[in-house]
Amino acid sequence: MLGTAVGDSESFEFWREFLASLKARGLSGVHLVISDAHAGLKAAVVQQFAGSSWQRCRVHFMRNLHGVVAAKHAPAVTAAVKTIFAHTDPADVAAQWDQVADTLSSSFPKVAAMMDEAKTDVLAFTAFPRTHWQKIWSNNPIERLNKEIKRRADVVEIFPNPAAFLRLATAVVIEAHDEWQVTRRYLSEVSMAELRKVIATKQQAAQPVAEPRQIA
Repeated sequence: MLGTAVGDSESFEFWREFLASLKARGLSGVHLVISDAHAGLKAAVVQQFAGSSWQRCRVHFMRNLHGVVAAKHAPAVTAAVKTIFAHTDPADVAAQWDQVADTLSSSFPKVAAMMDEAKTDVLAFTAFPRTHWQKIWSNNPIERLNKEIKRRADVVEIFPNPAAFLRLATAVVIEAHDEWQVTRRYLSEVSMAELRKVIATKQQAAQPVAEPRQIA
């Protein structure tokens, strides 16, 4: 865990300040940020970590899709979208996304429109090593941590000020951090070595090609 903060809303200003504080403490080399679709956070990431990718949490995206269909149709939509993530090749994942969106467009036009708009963000994980996909296509670990913070906060019920809540939240985060330090690695050293190769290739491709000089 890198830090905790409490704010009145998940606005651009809040996230900009928080991310800037992490940078001030030495955070660098960020290549991927995973979150739900908070416009403020996404804008702050673009500003503070230029060049990094943003992965829109697929779990939250599914909930967004459920919000535009009747409850009785949600299982069918879920089943169709899940077929996308069964593929193991980036090109196949993208092709299946388009196929599912096209199939659903007649019965669920709002779902298809949302899929067309969110494709790049929800499929950002495919640019990373295959062994990482299931670990980075959602922010489930943070969601579980947030639920634990909420559970502890509900026990207290009333906090005299934001600082008091921050102390409780930070204590929960420290507990999680200590637990994660001694449990099995979330991403193996082997897969991290693969990631470093992917990043090196990406950085090399981004470098400008020097124009040949003509010697008279």
